[in-house]
Amino acid sequence: MSLTKAERTIIMSMWSKISTQADAIGIEALERLFTSYPQTKTYFPHFDLHPGSAHLRSHGSKVVAAVGDAVKSIDNISGALSKLSELHAYILRVDPVNFKLLSHCLLVTMASHFPADFTAEAHAAWDKFLSVVSSVLTEKYR
Repeated sequence: MSLTKAERTIIMSMWSKISTQADAIGIEALERLFTSYPQTKTYFPHFDLHPGSAHLRSHGSKVVAAVGDAVKSIDNISGALSKLSELHAYILRVDPVNFKLLSHCLLVTMASHFPADFTAEAHAAWDKFLSVVSSVLTEKYR
């Protein structure tokens, strides 16, 4: 699945706004993930998963930074996220479905932070982009 030029433009344009609120979006997306899909907590037994915890802030920042790496390397997402894919597949052994769940939580969080910018076209572009990111993160599972 490849992104069109229009979709890339939407992603890059919105990213400039999203990146200014990266920490808030990261922590909120994780809080949403753990509330909506409590089974995902099993991958974080050593984390304090209470809202606003230092662990959630730290990991939320990492999640959004990885999305930022994918945006910056939008023409080579696979190369940009290769090490992250290996980590999640071989060391952490995260069930691939969790990437889709997190993508959904990121979409909802971005929509709530940027309602005027999150048009139907933006929603579709981000959904497609995050699907590509999820697919790249599961490449090493095959």
